[in-house]
Amino acid sequence: MKEGIHPKVFKATIRCACGFEVEALSTKGEKVEVEICSNCHPFFTGKQRFVDTAGRIDRFRKKYAKLQDK
Repeated sequence: MKEGIHPKVFKATIRCACGFEVEALSTKGEKVEVEICSNCHPFFTGKQRFVDTAGRIDRFRKKYAKLQDK
């Protein structure tokens, strides 16, 4: 392998918004914050849960509110 072209790898603590923590190797740094993980994502848990990141639904309603008034 060539020297100097590979990113630095850290032993990272990855913390989810649900409180789940796991240690893994990462190039992002020693502490990584995520919004959704496999512990709380509906696909992996089988439970339906409303997840609205950054108000996507509100932006959609505001964008298309004019079309509903007609």
